[in-house]
Amino acid sequence: MSIVIVALHVIVCIALILIVLLQTGKGADMGAAFGVGSSQTLFGSSGAGTFLGKLTTAVAVIFMLTSLVLAYMSGHRGIESVLSDTPAPIEQPATPAPESAPQAPAETK
Repeated sequence: MSIVIVALHVIVCIALILIVLLQTGKGADMGAAFGVGSSQTLFGSSGAGTFLGKLTTAVAVIFMLTSLVLAYMSGHRGIESVLSDTPAPIEQPATPAPESAPQAPAETK
């Protein structure tokens, strides 16, 4: 299950980067609005600004959800053995030997 979520997360990351790079800045549309030069946007001066905005929002939400799921899964993972698929039992640490009172050095004559 985690492999599928990690793969989805990587795909969404790449998609989010590409979608943001397709968008242009807010100041780029002002020249095209007054007929100066040509707009360098992919879909025209005001064509699909809302489409890219909605797509960015949807991909960002999916990115955040997969991030939260992966964080939850990494925090609630049991200790697993490398050799088997079953979780290994958690071993209790050995209790330390009780410390005896320090003995005074023997007096020598």
